[in-house]
Amino acid sequence: MKDLLYLKDEQIKDCIQLLLYAYRETFSDPVQILKKNSLGPAHHRAMHLVERNEGININELLLKLKITKQSLNRVLKDLKRLKIVKQIKDENDTRRKLLYLDQNGKKFYKEVFESQKKRIFNALKDSDSESVIRFKEVLKKIINGKK
Repeated sequence: MKDLLYLKDEQIKDCIQLLLYAYRETFSDPVQILKKNSLGPAHHRAMHLVERNEGININELLLKLKITKQSLNRVLKDLKRLKIVKQIKDENDTRRKLLYLDQNGKKFYKEVFESQKKRIFNALKDSDSESVIRFKEVLKKIINGKK
């Protein structure tokens, strides 16, 4: 553990490279599934966040994706056209539009998820529970920018 207290630039670069490769491999698994519907990584990210945050409004989705409204509109237009995502007006505030996966979207998401699940499942299964918990903690710290 002592060596972690003295992380050098090269060690940090190695971590960044491993994160890049892990992302590349995990998100390359469903590429063919997405392509057959003329969808790409932006569609995948939006669809994933809608699935994980059912009833998310457009502003919240924009914040989570950190993209422009114009970019999100293009992605949502495609997802709605394919009946993957449906947009419903909020009953309390009709100006707000809430996003859900449509029935077709739930099936499509499951297919995409199953293509990624094996890689993640096997990596976690082959790790002890303490390593998995610590890995998730480190990822959350990277996401939140914590020291």
